[in-house]
Amino acid sequence: MRGRRVVQSAPVAQPPVGSTQAEEEGPEARAAASPLRALPGHDLVTVLRNLLIILVIGSDTQLHTPVYFFVVNLSFIDTCITCSSAPKVLVNIQMQQHTISYTGCLVQMYFFMALTLMDDFLLAVMAYDRYVALCLPVHYTMILWPQCCKLLVAASWLCSHLLAFSLTLLMAQFSFCASQVIPQIFCDLLPLLKLACSDTHIYQVMMFIEAVLSGVIPLTCVLVSYARIIHSILKIPSAGGKDKVFSTCGSHLTVVALFYGTLFLVYFQPSCSYSAETGMVASVIYTMVTPMLNPFIYSLQNRDMKEALWRFLGWGTCSTP
Repeated sequence: MRGRRVVQSAPVAQPPVGSTQAEEEGPEARAAASPLRALPGHDLVTVLRNLLIILVIGSDTQLHTPVYFFVVNLSFIDTCITCSSAPKVLVNIQMQQHTISYTGCLVQMYFFMALTLMDDFLLAVMAYDRYVALCLPVHYTMILWPQCCKLLVAASWLCSHLLAFSLTLLMAQFSFCASQVIPQIFCDLLPLLKLACSDTHIYQVMMFIEAVLSGVIPLTCVLVSYARIIHSILKIPSAGGKDKVFSTCGSHLTVVALFYGTLFLVYFQPSCSYSAETGMVASVIYTMVTPMLNPFIYSLQNRDMKEALWRFLGWGTCSTP
């Protein structure tokens, strides 16, 4: 019975199953939902930008270093995060029928969780990379040798998929007897959990433990790494050198704050206190804003990356300072 259930995904409201939010609430609902029509264009730009970064780094041997190896993986993950929800949103907009099968919903939730967790772990790895590069430059190639970088990324992939699979597998055991409408633009963990009529206490305990493992530990790694970087910066006699490093660290920490802040806001709370409006805003930030900012923060504002981009496009050497 559960395999045949159809879950409707609507932007905010919860109308009866089988009808869209716009049909139930009239012109005001259609006006509120209209920004969703901009999602495919935004997602296409994000995907193309990240794919361009992957191609540029892959084609330029000067960028075959640990930091750009991590940037390639970050761009690939951001592309996959966008693609995990964008196709279904596009179909919903074109077909004007905001529905998704139960199996499709679980698959979407699994990949979204796995990729978001991978982003989480990779941001911690990249923070450690910056710490080693700025505070231990002499030992950089000894600590982050190629095999070590591959192991760090492989471990991140393994942990993220194991954590996502365990939560998805347990979610598949629940029965859903409440409203079948998800107040979200894609199938996410807490909106689905809120619809379950089974006992979710064990699931919520497990979710909290995994949130600590996948959230608090990587965030601690990020904060410790940047704290050590800032401590080292303060020892630099040159004001220009301080400003440059502070600018780089500041932009990195902005993305980290947006990413972890929204994740903690949504997932570090019991399902009974989950707010659809808060969840919607937070999900837009970590599914749209963060993937959009990452290419600028971690690569496109970098001089080496700019020069490689100019060479890739055949425009010669970039003269931007």
